[in-house]
Amino acid sequence: MEKSADINWLKWLQYTVLISVILYFGKTLFIPLSFALLISFVLYPICKWLELKRLPRWVAIALCLLLLLVLIGGLGFLLVRQVIRLGEEWPQLQEKIKAAWDNISFYVEGHFGIDAAKQVTWIEGMASDVASSAFNMVQGVLYTSAVSLVLLVLIPIYVALILYNRESLARALCSFFPQDEHRKIREILRETITTYYNFIKGMAIVYLVVGVLNSLGLFFIGVPHAIFFGVVASILTFIPYVGITIGAILPMTVAWITYDSIWYPLGVVTVFAVVQYLEANLIFPWAVSARLQVNMLFTLLAIVAGGILWGASGMILFIPFLAILKLVADKHRKMRPISLLLGSGSNKSR
Repeated sequence: MEKSADINWLKWLQYTVLISVILYFGKTLFIPLSFALLISFVLYPICKWLELKRLPRWVAIALCLLLLLVLIGGLGFLLVRQVIRLGEEWPQLQEKIKAAWDNISFYVEGHFGIDAAKQVTWIEGMASDVASSAFNMVQGVLYTSAVSLVLLVLIPIYVALILYNRESLARALCSFFPQDEHRKIREILRETITTYYNFIKGMAIVYLVVGVLNSLGLFFIGVPHAIFFGVVASILTFIPYVGITIGAILPMTVAWITYDSIWYPLGVVTVFAVVQYLEANLIFPWAVSARLQVNMLFTLLAIVAGGILWGASGMILFIPFLAILKLVADKHRKMRPISLLLGSGSNKSR
């Protein structure tokens, strides 16, 4: 009789609670280290290929990091350049805002009997409250930016150290397990690297599909720079909820300036809302979970749990963590129920 279903669920619940507490309170350490692991797994094949070309290891690592920096820097440069170009249209926007305010003020005074002076007083009071809230928000943003700046310095250092010392780190990991488990651990490590690669490939497909859908939607409603706005909004979906809002502001502004009609900004909102719904419920679970061979339900649960524990970073990192858990469960008979629970149910033997 098969004993694979004999599993101590209370023990696993205790482990889950303990690990969740450690991850939550240690997120300052674990988030950059997790990103470094992800990046090192993605860069490892390139680094290994360069080493096979007889380049010293530290040179190969430096070239990989330089390539990554060039890709990110190039994207940032194009984004900033386009924003500067759009900033040249700010005077036109100011005129439209003033004209819109005059119309609203005249309507309110005519229909509600509130004169312009009272409206200005009300606006100034509301602006004061908004400024106070904005000041607190700016403090939080500055703190987050400072932490992010430190992380941007730490992550490449972590990546370089992981890639340079990868053999000794693998041996140290194996030393925690019995000798007869070493081959299985090395196999799990190889599959983990493949898993992270599949995750990155899935995310690239998500950004590509969302960018194409955004661009097509904006093009069909006649918004200028449709491809640029569609791609930027696709990349900004990296920031849950807030990112799509930021990505919609610029095309809404340009549409308003270009056509002098409220219907075009509303069209932009409609396009992004529909694409965001498709991305959250269809595109992301399909593109990522299908390649990680993890059930879509648990992929969504991992996103939610990651958001609770680590915020936006956790929403990204917890999905490959879940896939690693499934890899480990696939290799251990006692964890067979967990493997079946997390599996997509569509995997077929080759």
